[in-house]
Amino acid sequence: QVQLVESGGGSVQPGGSLRVSCAASGDTFSTYSMAWFRQTPGAEREGVAYISPFSGHTYYEDSVKGRFAISRDNAKNTVSLQMNRLKTEDTGSYYCAARRYTGGLFGGPLNAADFDYWGQGTQVTVSF
Repeated sequence: QVQLVESGGGSVQPGGSLRVSCAASGDTFSTYSMAWFRQTPGAEREGVAYISPFSGHTYYEDSVKGRFAISRDNAKNTVSLQMNRLKTEDTGSYYCAARRYTGGLFGGPLNAADFDYWGQGTQVTVSF
């Protein structure tokens, strides 16, 4: 099993940038695919970005493509999401998620039900 703890986030005006990070512990980090999801009250948890165990492959949902960048550091057991040109609709709780890598090339879309381990979430608010 792997335990996940998010950090970062906060409040920013539209057009600004934020970075959220996730620290993993408890198992071999490099055997897990990692992803970021987000959720607003009353809405389904939606996928944002995915990264394969050795960073060879990333995937982004259309809503964030070109603005967000996911990265990981297996030596530090961390995964991060750099968010640029933020929009008000990016507001939400951001969750780090993990699942054991079983091979293949992930082509999306991201589905929360496919991930087994979750952090507690960190809030991102984009407003004037």
